[in-house]
Amino acid sequence: MTARPLRKVLLVDDDPAVRRIAETSLRVVGRLQVVAIASGLDLLETARVEQPDAIILDVMMPEMDGPACLLALRAEPILAAIPVLFMTARAHASEVERYLALGVRGVITKPFDPMTLPETLRRMLGEAA
Repeated sequence: MTARPLRKVLLVDDDPAVRRIAETSLRVVGRLQVVAIASGLDLLETARVEQPDAIILDVMMPEMDGPACLLALRAEPILAAIPVLFMTARAHASEVERYLALGVRGVITKPFDPMTLPETLRRMLGEAA
């Protein structure tokens, strides 16, 4: 369960098209506040300022990938408890198992359905859709 109701999501993906589709889906279909950024390098500062209820991280990004971002978040006491979900096109069972072992709350597979993305997010966080 999320510590508080899901209202604000931080979305981190280096692909502008994926970012735009996911952001629109979460805002319009999910009625969520969304802060979308293109780089894991901006993640910590943005998360500190925005204090999101959940973070969706692309796994494969230049400079700082999803697993590295997750480790950095977990090292920050004020950010460590924020639930994180990975988003990736590489979602073979062994990879998903490895991601879950890192401590993410779920793995969203690309391509995703924009009409069900918010519901998927809520379900993975254990919140009623």
